[in-house]
Amino acid sequence: MNLDDRRDQLSRELLSVAYCDLNAVQRSVIDLIAAEAPTGLNKALVSDDRSFWDRLADRVAAVGGSWAFIGSFSGVLLCWVALNLVLRRWNLAFDPYPFIFLNLLLSTVAALQAPVIMMSQNRQAAKDRENAEHDYVVNLRAELEIMHLHSKLDALRDRDIGGMARANAEALARLEAQVAALSAKLDARG
Repeated sequence: MNLDDRRDQLSRELLSVAYCDLNAVQRSVIDLIAAEAPTGLNKALVSDDRSFWDRLADRVAAVGGSWAFIGSFSGVLLCWVALNLVLRRWNLAFDPYPFIFLNLLLSTVAALQAPVIMMSQNRQAAKDRENAEHDYVVNLRAELEIMHLHSKLDALRDRDIGGMARANAEALARLEAQVAALSAKLDARG
């Protein structure tokens, strides 16, 4: 049996569909089962093909989404406000109340940080989708392999039960023949 016939047979046994009618993921699972090859790790999940800017965006998102950032940024804001309020007494405040320069800096940070964090989240979502697809392939393969093993066990059990029934019938026939022979001997003596 060639590989194409084996694939089609497996796909019909396990999924009740011809191999040519399967989607790409199902075909890859049937191919792995037919080749009896391990699933392995998804190469896209193992390799790090991010550019410098992608890694920088991920780092900014990691730092910007931490309690350490919130605490230190709050500390800087409080120091900025306190320093300007203290320096105001001597007319030396570099950003007097209502802190217009501080508002400009905060708006700039938010305007730059938000898209960087979104880029990082989009990249992570794509990686999560790839991971979910890989998990689906592994789970589908495990389920199909278990179904395949069940069918093999059922075939073995049916063969053994049939073989045992034949052996029992033959043993019963021998016993009946022996009983008939003994019965005939007893009748002849009697």
